[in-house]
This record gives sequence, structure tokens and C-alpha cells, in this order.
Amino acid sequence: MRSENARDVLIIGGGVTGLTLALSLHEARIPCRVYEAAAELKWHGVGINLLPHAVREFTELGLAGRLERRAVLTREMCFYNRFGQFVYKEPRGRYAGYDWPQFSIHRGELHRVLVDAVRERLGADSVALGHRCETLEQDAGGVTASFAGRAPVRGAVAIACDGIHSAVRRQLYPDEGPPVYSGINMWRGVTRWKPYLSGESFVQCGWLDVGKIVVYPIGREPDEQGRQLITWTAEFRSPRNVQADWNLNGRLADFLPTFESFRFEWLDVAEMLRNAEVVLEYPMVDRDPVPRWTFGRVTLVGDAAHPMHPRGANGAAQGILDARTLAGCLARGRDPVTALEAYEKARLKPANEVVLASRSISPDTILRLVHERTGDKPFERVEDVVSGEELAALMEKYKRVAGFEREALKNRPSLVS
Repeated sequence: MRSENARDVLIIGGGVTGLTLALSLHEARIPCRVYEAAAELKWHGVGINLLPHAVREFTELGLAGRLERRAVLTREMCFYNRFGQFVYKEPRGRYAGYDWPQFSIHRGELHRVLVDAVRERLGADSVALGHRCETLEQDAGGVTASFAGRAPVRGAVAIACDGIHSAVRRQLYPDEGPPVYSGINMWRGVTRWKPYLSGESFVQCGWLDVGKIVVYPIGREPDEQGRQLITWTAEFRSPRNVQADWNLNGRLADFLPTFESFRFEWLDVAEMLRNAEVVLEYPMVDRDPVPRWTFGRVTLVGDAAHPMHPRGANGAAQGILDARTLAGCLARGRDPVTALEAYEKARLKPANEVVLASRSISPDTILRLVHERTGDKPFERVEDVVSGEELAALMEKYKRVAGFEREALKNRPSLVS
């Protein structure tokens, strides 16, 4: 058995949340090690949006420059109906007066930046691969983590960053069952395509009843043909409820017919989908909020604690906030058990509120309003359907709940120091 020091933290899971936690603990001079189930690291996936509150945390970790060299600085979020008619837009990140940008980046690139930083700062063996956690057992002195086919490991506390299918959460909530399917299926992919609108625009079109598409660039530099790397999510209501696996391959034929009419002056969505380099399928799932994450020397973080619908570009950010808050609590607390309780007190209520908000008041509520008020028909003037003030108020409400209202974010103290 590998025996860790009395203050060592066992991090179960080497995704964005787990790696952010490792970097934050290192910053706080708390020893830790990451235990990742995958036998090797692969830079797979599609795009991810990092909102300003997430970028603030990466900036404090000294990673903003690395990310900015690989990411697109999102200029604006734009909404259109499925007929290509403009509904609403607002500036984002630095363009909206934030002290931090909004990044759109390939998930694999983000993961690579974090892994490289962890190995540079914590050591080459700081991420232990091929460690699939099966159980955690704790006593008055520490926690023992058992892994499939590996020697157990002992530490002071164990932090579950092992995602929506968390083995640790399953041990704590054995009767919970599988993630809850929303009735909406998603196909995600990447395509190399000519820049559209500003070249830095995050766009949402349509609505879930008739087909909704989310599109944004994640490639900073165009290729020799002047094309950007574009990521997209095509989604609509469906009984499919496929396996919730981020790497499940999808078929164009299962969703392209819904988007054949999405041909706009500024983007031919159907043709872009046909030229996809990667197509993945994933059901829109979450879990109902639970009243407790912390059980003695074990706690849940990120998707293991509060998986949510990806409708606010905010799931990763909430895990990052968890990680930073937890590191701060451990740095300030003499007793690690009390520190885990303080983390839960700080984060459980706001994170659970975001889970519920992602079901009801996410930014794409704008598209639902237009769809319902027009009866899914083209309009003469959007002002006759909904006012800009009403739409701006919806956006601000979500920002407040999600934790990235501009002035509040600027004025709050660091989560760690």
C-alpha cells in the first residue's frame, strides 16, 4: 500500500476539475496526487466554453497565457430563430467589460494544458494512470482508496472528481440509479469551416422542439484554406436516451434531416454538418441535487457532485469553482474534515441552484420564448415578439445564479487565498 503523508489529498479523477484541484492544492502547498481511470491520456472531444469566472481561476493559476494561445476569445453570443432571423446578441468576456476573457477551446487542448501544468509543477508521477477507483474506506486517521488491479492507496482525505458516472458517488448514494434523461438528445462535432459573423461569435439557433444548433469557433488560427475549427452541438427532443458516454460515435443520418433547412446567409449549417470531422452522440442528462456531498474524509466535486444540463456553457466552470473553493478551505483549515464541511457549506447551495437553473432559465430560454410566441413562424420585427430589455434581463438573471455577473465577479475575493 502506498501511504501518503497526513496532509496528502487523494484526487479521484484526472479531468478538468481534478487537475484544477491538483494545481490549486499545489499553489496552497498541500501535497496531493491524481488517480485517473484511463490507462493513457488522449486529447479527444469537441469544444468547451470557459466563461469569465472560470478564466479568472485559471488566470490566478498562471494558465491564462497558455490557454489564450490555443483558444478563441469569444466576442459575442448571438441568437437566431431556425429561419436565420436575428433575435438578440450581447458582447462577451473582455468585449463586455470583464477583467477576464471568455475562451472557446478544444476540450483536448484544455486537458493537455492542465496535464502539462500538473506534471511540471507537481512532478512527472503526479497523475497516476490506470487507477479505476472501486471503493473508499475511511477511519479516524485517513482514507484508503482501492483500485481495480492496483494496490490500495491511503491518504488524509479523498476527493471524488470522477464525473457523472462517479464510483464514489455510487458508493455514497447506492440507490440513486442512472443519470436522469431530459428527453433531449445531442450530437456534437467539429468541422473545419470558413469564419462566420465576427469569426469569434458563439451562436444559438432554433429551438429544441424543431431542432436547435449551437455553433462556435475553437480554432484560433485558420488553416491554409482560411478555415477555422468550428465546434457544434445539434439537439432536439428524442426518445433515444443512448448511453451517456462522451466518446460514443454518432451518425449524421440520425440528426441531419432535422437541420437541412438551416441554411443562412452567414452560415450553411446543413453543409457544415455534412463536412464534420468528428461526430459524437450524447444524451442531455443530469442528476437531481443531493443534500450532502461530504461524508467525513470524502467529498464530491464537479460532475460527481452536481452534473447539469450543458445549456449554459457552465458545467466545467462550476467544477473549477468547486476545486478552487475546496483548495482554499483545506489551506485555511487545520482539520481536513472540518475543511471539507466548510467547502460543502460554501458550494452546495449555489451549485445546486445552477443545476436547476440549467433546466429552466438557461440562456437558450430566449429561443424558447421566440419559438412559442411566434408559433414557430418567421416574424416581421423581433421587437413585436419580445423586447431587448426582457431578453437582457433573462441573461443577467442566469449570470447572477451562475456566478459570473460582471461586478460581483470583479469584486469578490480570491477563492483560495
